Amino acid sequence: MRNPYDVLGVSHSAEEAEIKKAYRKLAKAFHPDRNADDPKAKEKFAEANAAYEILGDPEKRAQFDRGEIDAEGKPRFQGFGFGGGSGGGARSGDFEGFPFGFGAGSGPFSGRRGARASAGDDDIFSQIFGEAFRAGTAGSRRRASAKGEDLQATLMVTLEEIAAESKKRITLPNGRDVDVVIPKGVTSGQVIRLRGLGAGGTGMEPGDLMLTIEIAPHERFTAEGANLRLRLPIELDEAVLGGTVRVPTLEGVVEMKIPPMTSSGRTFRLRGKGLPGKTGRGDILATTEIRLPNEADEILTEFARKRRSAKAI
Repeated sequence: MRNPYDVLGVSHSAEEAEIKKAYRKLAKAFHPDRNADDPKAKEKFAEANAAYEILGDPEKRAQFDRGEIDAEGKPRFQGFGFGGGSGGGARSGDFEGFPFGFGAGSGPFSGRRGARASAGDDDIFSQIFGEAFRAGTAGSRRRASAKGEDLQATLMVTLEEIAAESKKRITLPNGRDVDVVIPKGVTSGQVIRLRGLGAGGTGMEPGDLMLTIEIAPHERFTAEGANLRLRLPIELDEAVLGGTVRVPTLEGVVEMKIPPMTSSGRTFRLRGKGLPGKTGRGDILATTEIRLPNEADEILTEFARKRRSAKAI
């Protein structure tokens, strides 16, 4: 696999928000549902997900930057580190003089057990060579077990379902039904990895499910993260004199006071009436729009004429 920084097209000093933005752009562009006729889109989509698995996790990103794991998230074997040779590997004399206690003979692999090391030898090697040996052998064992294919699916949710933190039952491409809890702070186009819900096989570890969240359009609200934007029509007398107006929310209608001489385009914030986020509930941002009568109003017309005449003087 390519370097995850190259896959997402970001620099090594990129901030978390920049990495997330680049990943979402690629996930949206190469999502299989939108590229049914492009056989390479699935590969690019999977590559972007794998890259974000590393760079989107601060701990894994740090491990990759230090060279402890590779682009697939697997441990790198750092070598034994004996001596000062440029190759960094072990030489024929490197093992001489070490009190390994493997039995008779001058070499570490001699004796009754022959050249094959046992499970106990792994512990001895780990003590001598450090974590690099343990990580390398563990990685080899993990690579020996095959993993099934990842599956892709799309989950359409409403703003009401997000606000209620509902569960949604979906049918996977393999025919299996699962209940999915809508996560807090979810955004449209976000891809969620559900481990172990992908394709499997005899003797294989199941793959993962890559679930793309799509937020259904709403007749009143527009989601901006955990906040909701709302266009709030108000009557002319309410705008001029002020008063209490009724504001819709996802859970019902609430009342809000507006001051006298409120112009169109003024935004009021209703705290805690938005969507659940990772750090708390968002707000509703209600922007006023003055609504004029549908039919002619003699009093309003006469007032407008007098005001125009006064301005002309």
